Amino acid sequence: MSYGHWKPYVPVAERRAKGILKVQQMAEKQGITPQPVTIQGRKITKTFWGTAWCDHLESYADLANRLDRGRTYVRNGSVCHLDILEGNINAMVSGSEPYSVRINITKLSVTKWRTLKKKCTGKINSLLSLLQGKLPENILETVTDKQYGLFPAPDEIKLRCDCPDGAYMCKHLAAVLYGIGARLDTQPELLFTLRGIDHNELISSDIDLDSNEKREAKSSRRRIADTDLSDVFGVEMADSPLPARRPSKAKKPIKKKAAAKKTAKKKAAKLFDPTGLNVAKLRKKFSMTHIEFALLLGVSTQTIHNWETKPGKLTLRSHSKEALFQASKYTAKKAWEKMGNL
Repeated sequence: MSYGHWKPYVPVAERRAKGILKVQQMAEKQGITPQPVTIQGRKITKTFWGTAWCDHLESYADLANRLDRGRTYVRNGSVCHLDILEGNINAMVSGSEPYSVRINITKLSVTKWRTLKKKCTGKINSLLSLLQGKLPENILETVTDKQYGLFPAPDEIKLRCDCPDGAYMCKHLAAVLYGIGARLDTQPELLFTLRGIDHNELISSDIDLDSNEKREAKSSRRRIADTDLSDVFGVEMADSPLPARRPSKAKKPIKKKAAAKKTAKKKAAKLFDPTGLNVAKLRKKFSMTHIEFALLLGVSTQTIHNWETKPGKLTLRSHSKEALFQASKYTAKKAWEKMGNL
């Protein structure tokens, strides 16, 4: 039977199954971890950063008229893989067939980033408040400004999908753009990764915005230090002998102490078994989201997701092992106190 220009309708469940299979095959060949977009409920986004992303795109009439096509697709789980990297997004969407989507985003210019940092200096209390979007109203307006904020303008977004739809934005591309908003709900730091900037610089107390002035001041101090004080103050300074250096006492060997400390550390590390199930239990013990727990441990949100979904014992770096062990000794109150200091 001929269907003319259009392909026959394929039920959602069948489309999704095909997409998942394609992603699994791709994962085996390329060694990637599938990252599907899952929407809970009717609302696509629920947090500040995810909602701000979608609101920003919808504020442009040319984009808004085409974005509607993607809402159903992202809600029904058709975005079966979405990977956000510096400057680009790679995705797989289940349509009548699985389609590959690639979106390139221009990195934020140095000038815009410098201006943003200057406006935010001293006004963001912590990394947690930044990622949760709990910011003063003037800072929220700054980071979401259409011209000078963090979000890309339409001419900074290049879209590509390998489906046969000849439209500038097909429903697969629209679904991915909404999927990015959903992903920023749980991993807001990925917006900064996408724009090629470091979000930690927004909360640094000593952002080097006036580097020329600082260099001049430092140079001035060095010149004074290198000048004879008698020339500076117009008086003669008596030469004073340097105090004799006292002989240093012989240090006691610390090999035994170091060895004992190392042994104690190894024994202590065994008290927390690093499995995905135990990581999830520890996070729930503190009543923390994936974002909050990632901040506590000093790892990415995606790392926490990967740990909790991986079966068996986890293979971790020494930093992650130590962080998990330390966290396992905290009470919920102590864990939140630590979060407040970040």
